[in-house]
Amino acid sequence: MKNNFLIMAFFVSALILSCKDQKSEIDIPEPKKSSYAQDSLILNKDELYDKVLGALVGSAIGDAMGTSTEMWHRSDIQLKYGYITGLTPAERIQSPEGTWEHNLEAGATTDDTRWKYFMVSYFETYAPELSAKDFAKFITDYYISIASKLGDNEILSSPDALDARLEKVDWIKEWARVALAYQKSPEDYLEAQNRFYGGEMSCAGMLYTPMFGLLEPNPEIAYLTAYKHSLFDLGYAKDISGLVAAMTHMAMRTTNIDSILNAAVFIDPMRYQDSRLVGRLSYKTANTTRKYVNLSREIKSSDSIPFQDTLQIKIPDHFSGTKTDWIQQEFVYELLEEDEKAIAFHAGEIWQIMIAGLAFGDGDFEKSIQFIVNYGRDNDTVAAVAGMILGAKDGYSNLPIELRTEVLRVNKEQLGIDLEALASRMVGTMLPESVNTN
Repeated sequence: MKNNFLIMAFFVSALILSCKDQKSEIDIPEPKKSSYAQDSLILNKDELYDKVLGALVGSAIGDAMGTSTEMWHRSDIQLKYGYITGLTPAERIQSPEGTWEHNLEAGATTDDTRWKYFMVSYFETYAPELSAKDFAKFITDYYISIASKLGDNEILSSPDALDARLEKVDWIKEWARVALAYQKSPEDYLEAQNRFYGGEMSCAGMLYTPMFGLLEPNPEIAYLTAYKHSLFDLGYAKDISGLVAAMTHMAMRTTNIDSILNAAVFIDPMRYQDSRLVGRLSYKTANTTRKYVNLSREIKSSDSIPFQDTLQIKIPDHFSGTKTDWIQQEFVYELLEEDEKAIAFHAGEIWQIMIAGLAFGDGDFEKSIQFIVNYGRDNDTVAAVAGMILGAKDGYSNLPIELRTEVLRVNKEQLGIDLEALASRMVGTMLPESVNTN
């Protein structure tokens, strides 16, 4: 009898547990990931060419406007130039990352534009199947091709020719060190990557990843392609390199600057937002910076200045706005300066100044680029990235005529970079689904 009771109790318990198990299968559906322009971009050939040329020339304008004052403090810029509103002569000593010749005409550019030329050549060689491995090989092949000519008779008999060749070698050698190591082993790559520019989180990827925004069919794919090519980036700099590609692509679709800036919110395929205890630093920085700009707009007169040193505020020569306009701009500059990093080409700083420029200028090309250039620091790189985004948004046909004409001429005549031909080559490498030839 006792055994029968135990057996019955067992079956009752099993039935209860079974009922509980059935109830536990009820679940609340999970939300789907937000889609952000995941359809493929369709432009006719003329529209595409205008956007691509606009991006390349817009980037070159930003680069050229910052060339003469790269790494300067804004007070030094104001002392020599007042407020920069256009192109200034590239008065500077040649360097691997800068101009490869001393003192060039206004409109000359630096490595920021050189990288765009380099990337079109890479696309022509490997598109549409792009990979980090092929990118590393393309860089090392270029390095080997120029380094192998150091023993040429022409160079051996001409110190000037040797200097010119060494500039090219010095420019690419840091990148080649990492690219060569990437092709050898994970251990070699990690060691070389941590040596790249002293192991600092430099803005390496942003020099070239916006180009993927022109090439790929939607912003998320642009992000992912840029991310896998950011071989030289550390930490959240990889996220930023992906985001500038996504923003460039969004600019191909819309003229709404908020939609472009919101790529930093909605495009996160690598799930940086899940980072434990930290979250997504690129988003936090962008969000804080946009708040700086919004706060500046609350300043309606000199009587409502939210910082102390009001007597030291002097409107620089050539600034065309009102005193309140300048106070608003200086207010944002002061806040940016509080966030300043140890080096001016830190990825986080480049990102922050770029967001500030795009937001403060509210998408206007000249106002945004002038804001960036006159702030100083690594202003040519920031302005080159912002210029590519804004140029993709506006198209070449809507860029300032004087700026676009002079930058085209100087880059072609003095630097040997024909941006119109480069745009044609770029369009020729676009993925088939990106172009409607009808």
